[in-house]
Amino acid sequence: MFRNILVSLLAAFALNAFAAVDVNRASQAELETVKGIGPGLSSKILEARKAGDFKNWADMVDRVGGVGPGNAARFSQHGLTVGGATFDGSAAAAPKPARKTEKADKAATTTVAEKAKP
Repeated sequence: MFRNILVSLLAAFALNAFAAVDVNRASQAELETVKGIGPGLSSKILEARKAGDFKNWADMVDRVGGVGPGNAARFSQHGLTVGGATFDGSAAAAPKPARKTEKADKAATTTVAEKAKP
């Protein structure tokens, strides 16, 4: 009997060790239990979360610098969830469009009349 209770307790502790960490509810310490998330990244996550809970993985990837689809997949494998959901690569944020350089912006706004000036 004692042996069964001991085994049950050990199993419960083992399951808790692998429990998912939800990014919308976790403290900084809890976030840092996920392999790959350190103090810097956990701070960024908490800062972005101040604006509101993350809706999904794409929202998190978009709002937290340093988290791309590759990192999101790794964090999910190590127990991180967003709203209880694991990462699905197809739900990743679309790549951000390339930003025009200042020179390209200026060239785009230059009119034909300005180009004709000596």
